[in-house]
Amino acid sequence: MPAPTSSPAGKEGRKLSNFLCFAVYSANLAFGRAYKPILDALGLTYTQYIAIVALSEEDDQTVGMLGEKLFLESNTLTPILKKLESVGFITRHRDPADERQVRVSLTTAGRDLLETDPSSELIAATGLGEDFPVVQQSVTRLRDNLLRAPVEPAKS
Repeated sequence: MPAPTSSPAGKEGRKLSNFLCFAVYSANLAFGRAYKPILDALGLTYTQYIAIVALSEEDDQTVGMLGEKLFLESNTLTPILKKLESVGFITRHRDPADERQVRVSLTTAGRDLLETDPSSELIAATGLGEDFPVVQQSVTRLRDNLLRAPVEPAKS
């Protein structure tokens, strides 16, 4: 039996609704729309919010470590962290053992923000109920598989 392809063959397979990548992409956009009013009320962007969540897992992370967790380059992450520092949610400092490294930690205000659990409303909004953890794990596995897969362009 041949391996499954990214989309079924033929005209039906070329329908946008048959592309898993589009389903994931459009779900990401829908999450962004759902999060926007919640995070606007907190004065945060989604990327700022997930940076705070990632920092809550471990204090005193380097910018590089945090960037790896968030799939962001340091040149994208640094302005986000500067903004979070300016509003008092994080602290940044140079690593005394290696001045090239910047370390980041949540402040009390950053921890207090997470105590309000802004994302809790969205779990119910997904309509997944008990399937929520299964879907989350499946999407994580999909992401990890794609990051490991050596994808080569088709040769003409």
